[in-house]
Amino acid sequence: MTRPSAAVRHGDPRSRALTTAWRVAVAVAALAIAFAVLLPIIWMVLASFRPETDIVTSPPTLWPRAFTLDNYREIWHAIPFAGLYRNTVVFAGSVTVISLFFDSMAAYALARLEFKGRNAIFVIILVMLMLPFQITLIPLYDLLNHLGLVNTFAGMIVPRATNAFGIFFLRQFFLALPKDMEEAARIDGASEWRIYWQIVLPLARPALLTLGLFHFQYNWNDLLWPLIMTSNNDHATLPAGLSLFMGQHVTQYGMLMAGAVLSLLPVILLFLLIQRSFVQGIATTGIK
Repeated sequence: MTRPSAAVRHGDPRSRALTTAWRVAVAVAALAIAFAVLLPIIWMVLASFRPETDIVTSPPTLWPRAFTLDNYREIWHAIPFAGLYRNTVVFAGSVTVISLFFDSMAAYALARLEFKGRNAIFVIILVMLMLPFQITLIPLYDLLNHLGLVNTFAGMIVPRATNAFGIFFLRQFFLALPKDMEEAARIDGASEWRIYWQIVLPLARPALLTLGLFHFQYNWNDLLWPLIMTSNNDHATLPAGLSLFMGQHVTQYGMLMAGAVLSLLPVILLFLLIQRSFVQGIATTGIK
């Protein structure tokens, strides 16, 4: 083992000064990067409390010249904001729960069960992961239209009931789990369903919560699919509703920013609740 230098052993003032300067420089750089990343969000939050005239005033300023809550009050009446919020919760929440269930079952079969064609199925799933969503958009809409599922929650949710990325993500996590408990359960006569439900899923909680956050965030912020599948506000979601504030000639920035702040809150809350499991799920999901 290498012996520490005399300067380090005796606490050389110059060495301590260099270490302190390095730490300060790293902290300043980290704060600068964090501010640059958060600047759009900071501007969005501050703009939501500005009058419309203050937002479009030149030269622009980051800090509001005047504060108002009118944007948050008026947005509930300018569009059916409560209904759009409810529709988004139903859509994103249902897709998240259903997709986690089917993704985990498919991933368990691909990771733990031996059957003919398993590798071919996994390759097909990887190919689907590489296909842009826009390729299947028109035929999928045509199929749902013939089934009478346009302008329904079922038509919005069923095509999102499973996800190639979710299957791939959970399969990688399941491959990293030890098989000792599963083999002991099989010796005791447990069925595959019981092993999957009572052993594998509890062990996969970090990965499930991480994937759940991914699914919820993606569907909560999705504009294209709900916009195509709905032609009225009965089933429209928040992104489609907020787009109404962006007209051809005039954009209502104040209410648009207020709506964006309110729509951001559930995603932030969900992340704060599962942040530890989120980090663990990312760290323990390897590529096999």
